[in-house]
Amino acid sequence: MRRKRILVAGIVVAVFCLGVYVGRRAGRSPSSASTYASRASPRGEFAGCVDFHAAGPQTGEAGCVSGRVLKVFTSRGGNTFFDFCEDYHDCPFSSVIFSSDKRKFGNLQSLVGRQIEIRGLITVYQGRPEIIIRDPDQIRMAPE
Repeated sequence: MRRKRILVAGIVVAVFCLGVYVGRRAGRSPSSASTYASRASPRGEFAGCVDFHAAGPQTGEAGCVSGRVLKVFTSRGGNTFFDFCEDYHDCPFSSVIFSSDKRKFGNLQSLVGRQIEIRGLITVYQGRPEIIIRDPDQIRMAPE
């Protein structure tokens, strides 16, 4: 009987902790660049971060890619893209925030002109490396 009570108590604690974790994650909504700036990485923290021109060899791996955001574009479908090149067609790297995840993010336009680091799985889409950004924690301000 005592083992059963301990087991039930353990399950209750685990469910409670999971609920707190999920609630905190769902309740976040950064409102501006200052929120992203608060996650600025100190020099050297992401020594493995590569310039967006060099992301190709890391496809299939979790990695960190850095670059200056020249434009933030939202498609008619609601997906948001960070453009690191004047002409995105010729850019060697892409990143996307799907419309289903956009509510988690604040004012993404505030990142235009800023040097950022994006962390995540580097995949290939339309022949070039890409990181799908699903969480604001994947974006950090890079050291200038």
